[in-house]
Amino acid sequence: MRIESGLFDHMVLQRNRKQASEADFSGTAQASGRLTASVRQGRQVLAGFSDLALGSVVRGRFCACLKGIPAGGPYTIELKVKDTHGGVLEALAVDDILVGDVWLMGGQSNMQGVGLLKHGPKAEPLVRAFYMDDRWAPAREPIHNMWLTVDQVHIDFCGGVRPGKATLWGVSPATAFGQKMRQLTGVPQGLIACAHGGTSMAQWDPKLKKLGGKSLYGAMMRRFRKNGSKVAGLVWYQGCSDANATAAPIFLEKMRKFLAALRHDCGDARLPAVMVQISRVVGWGADAGVWWNVVQDAQRRLPEIVRNCATVPAIDLALDDIIHVSGQDQVRLGRRLAEAMEALRGNRKAGRPPIALKAIRLEREEHGFGCVVVEFANVQGSLRAGGRPLGFALSGPNPGPAIYDVALARNRAILRCTCPLEELAAMSVHYGKGTDPSCNVTDEADRSLPVFGPIPIHAKGISFPLTAFVRNLRVSPFLPSAGKLEALGYPRSLDGLGLTPRAFPADFCSLREEITKLGAGDRLVYLACAFECDVPMSLLAMLGYDGPVKLWVDGKHLFHDPAGTNPAAPTDAKVAFQAAKGKHELLVALGTHSGAAWGIFLRLGRRDVPRRLVLRGPGAYVMPKILG
Repeated sequence: MRIESGLFDHMVLQRNRKQASEADFSGTAQASGRLTASVRQGRQVLAGFSDLALGSVVRGRFCACLKGIPAGGPYTIELKVKDTHGGVLEALAVDDILVGDVWLMGGQSNMQGVGLLKHGPKAEPLVRAFYMDDRWAPAREPIHNMWLTVDQVHIDFCGGVRPGKATLWGVSPATAFGQKMRQLTGVPQGLIACAHGGTSMAQWDPKLKKLGGKSLYGAMMRRFRKNGSKVAGLVWYQGCSDANATAAPIFLEKMRKFLAALRHDCGDARLPAVMVQISRVVGWGADAGVWWNVVQDAQRRLPEIVRNCATVPAIDLALDDIIHVSGQDQVRLGRRLAEAMEALRGNRKAGRPPIALKAIRLEREEHGFGCVVVEFANVQGSLRAGGRPLGFALSGPNPGPAIYDVALARNRAILRCTCPLEELAAMSVHYGKGTDPSCNVTDEADRSLPVFGPIPIHAKGISFPLTAFVRNLRVSPFLPSAGKLEALGYPRSLDGLGLTPRAFPADFCSLREEITKLGAGDRLVYLACAFECDVPMSLLAMLGYDGPVKLWVDGKHLFHDPAGTNPAAPTDAKVAFQAAKGKHELLVALGTHSGAAWGIFLRLGRRDVPRRLVLRGPGAYVMPKILG
């Protein structure tokens, strides 16, 4: 007799919901007859498993299912082919079998394992690996023994040459994951090694399944079928090779389709999947940081669109080279993955799901500056950092605002900033910005904050997206006073105003120097701005001013405040209007208030963006283009 799939020495069989085996296996035999199985634990035959009838061997082949072996082990399973009189024609014993949970371990190099082997966990007898030579044994890093691989794809991806044996590097999170899972579940664990370093989602495309062992997905499915076509879920670390301008924008959709295909091929529409949010890389440069963060944010958002999925942050972990998590911290990562998997499966002993971004809001401090409050869900205990909390950053259309202090309070990070509240509303906030950030915030269960950003602060602080402050305007000469502007009508011709383009150095478009030179007399000045809409939009003109002011869009009077006075604030007025597709002209008249008024703040907000798109960030919607 020979087993071809589903039942091998030292194997872990996947348990079912009744906490027992339901193992499909197949093979060949020379004789034909009845197939029976006896199951022993030590010397004791399990009740109901003495010469249990499983079916027949027909034309030299058999397929059967061994149900009901309790979770645990080890067990010895004796298969026999018997004739009609009960005589034994052939027999085969399969030894050291466990029943528990089995996991597909996939992705690229950090799952393949490149941490220093001297820091790898010691093997445990109830945590097994299906190595790449199609052999079950206790899990000991590296479980991806590429030098003995059965599947051709792993040789092809190494230039057609079988790689050498790993002697220094090779620790992945897989073994630590299995060991923590055994602690949390109390049952044996099996790990099916499937990863390959440097691989992209295009190379993991499920459409390549037909190539079998000559494709990554085909090789994974071959190993899945080899082990009886039943697993508990997927553990995944991949994304570094997709952090580029071509692949990053479609990474989220690629992962969605990958998981859908995997669940279909595994016959489980809710197959749990836990992935790592890629950590960091040293020396790739500033340009790479944009796409690195795009992939990380896609991984963060994947559980929002794919059910029964979780993402585990790793940005705080140490490296053993420029891109690979250290052997010591691979152990930390494996434990985090196990806790996330068990939280996903409803095991309360595992704690809460991974930390997730919950809300961002603005607050004004006593000294007048603003602060950004970032709130997180699923924090266990309180947030903490080994020293000053690191990892938060601001970005935006205009330079200047900075974070000068970060305070941690339970599940919140309070970012104290060097600018007024109104200026912060045009900014975005990040955690883990770039390819090599310093991030050190965890909760009391040693779980990192996720990388995120850029998340527009106004997405939750003001609830609608804003353009940058307008700094390029066309400005008229100073004209005779129009008093409080009550009787001021729209100019007959903008060309007749003598408008001259001007670039202001700050968000407040200040004419202070010119107004001061004019002396105490009152004057009138016009400031104009063109903008263009790619689609019809519902807009707000966000106007700040320190003197009497009037505003028109496309010649239509929209706003007048005769009592404008200093100081100007960026949100003095919010003027709503509708803008059709195409170009538009915005005109502001400002009275100098006898020299006390100096200028304006101006930017546009869009009111008709659905909140779900606002939360996804600027790439999910279009804004008016400021033409100046």
